[in-house]
Amino acid sequence: MITKRKSFDFKTYVEEIQTRPCFICEIIKGNPEYRHHVIYEDDIAIVFLNKYPSLYGYILVCPKEHREMVTGDFSPDEYLALQRVVYQMGEAVRKSVPAERVYILSLGSQQGNKHVHWHIAPLPPGVPFEDQQLAALSVNNGILDLSEEEMAAMADQIRANIGGL
Repeated sequence: MITKRKSFDFKTYVEEIQTRPCFICEIIKGNPEYRHHVIYEDDIAIVFLNKYPSLYGYILVCPKEHREMVTGDFSPDEYLALQRVVYQMGEAVRKSVPAERVYILSLGSQQGNKHVHWHIAPLPPGVPFEDQQLAALSVNNGILDLSEEEMAAMADQIRANIGGL
């Protein structure tokens, strides 16, 4: 498993997310400036690798329509349809990457990254408890230093384990 890390410029990241267009909408539009490794796409959702992963196999699941509230902007049926994708992607990640646990959570803010999305991040086996949970997701210790080839291989591996959608 790849463990080499590189520093993450959080200050620049915050400035970018608060001033740029919605990165998820730009990915969906196919804007080449927002290129990501897409793993899955259908009429309601798009799934791609986290561009700044703290854990190997970290992906994002996003509704294709720009929605900003994880509960208030969806009908129950729309929400459940997205949760089916979240579940299937969690299973694909679990089958692709050794994981003691697969974290699933929705993050974002009205101040930046407003587009609702779910993070799916596999915790490798053997991580000490104090380095799990939010500490495992933090970029304070840097992000994984993955080449484009390694990212593409990871996307292919996860894609190969998608079933039932």
